[in-house]
Amino acid sequence: MGYEYGASLIKRRAVLIVEDDAGLRQLAAALLEDSELDSIACESAEAALATMLIRGREVAMIFADVRLPGVMNGVDLAWEVKMRWPFLPMILTSGHPLNHVDELPPGINYMPKPWQPLSLLVAAQEALASERR
Repeated sequence: MGYEYGASLIKRRAVLIVEDDAGLRQLAAALLEDSELDSIACESAEAALATMLIRGREVAMIFADVRLPGVMNGVDLAWEVKMRWPFLPMILTSGHPLNHVDELPPGINYMPKPWQPLSLLVAAQEALASERR
């Protein structure tokens, strides 16, 4: 599967959606279907890390909830991602106030819930644009 970009054929990139709420996972995936990204969905930070180790080259951006089931939360995931893949764009989201935004690694964006669909699409487009530079 590839799409024409300039003179070369490239593989379509994906956004990794890490969200324990199935409805929000599906909404984010549906919104991004019409953009330049495919989506890969995970319910936990542990599953997201496993996915990154296997398919990391396909991932153009991570969109993750702060509160996740399992040992790691979204902030833990952000630190791990920045350590292993320092240039990968990542957005954290939460419906609960994030009291310690300063605990986020540098370069991690935060989007409070309820987020607007357009905000997610713009963030995805910005991630793609920054990756091409």
